[in-house]
Amino acid sequence: MANNVMYRGTGRRKSSVARVILRPGEGKIMINNRGFEEYIPSALARLDVSQPLVLTANENTFDITVNVNGGGIIGQAGAIRLGITRALLEVNPDYRKILKPAGLITRDPRVKERKKYGLKKARRSPQFSKR
Repeated sequence: MANNVMYRGTGRRKSSVARVILRPGEGKIMINNRGFEEYIPSALARLDVSQPLVLTANENTFDITVNVNGGGIIGQAGAIRLGITRALLEVNPDYRKILKPAGLITRDPRVKERKKYGLKKARRSPQFSKR
């Protein structure tokens, strides 16, 4: 029964939501039933996702299963990173001392501002025409 241990974390960024499950294993990451490199082609975004694992030296300790939806690749990568961070804090609360100074625990509150009527975008006004 002890091998069924799992740690959960939810991460959000922009309009993306990621549900992360950590299980003891050899370091495989599956995102929406696809491989890590296949789902996130950008090397920079992959670095972003694996940052909490590298800082806590858990790269080959847990198998990670992620369900993520909404937003684009960068937003989803940020959501996965926060989800992994929260799950790692569930594993060991002492990781907080490592993750907090790196800024991984704080949820990034920036979201796209809504479009206003009479404008082209949120703040961009229509081009002025003198004649």
